[in-house]
Amino acid sequence: MDYVSALVPPVVMAVFFTILIVTIVKSQGGPNKAKEDAFVDAAIARAEAARQTVKGD
Repeated sequence: MDYVSALVPPVVMAVFFTILIVTIVKSQGGPNKAKEDAFVDAAIARAEAARQTVKGD
């Protein structure tokens, strides 16, 4: 019976990890991709503008 209690935590972690990976893969692309890309592009542009402002001072 000790082998069951030794195997349960890794199996549970493997199941949750698999669910996490499947969720990440399924959320890639789709209708929200353009919105997510635009958000990232805006954040990068803000960071670049802030860096240029700091260099300009």
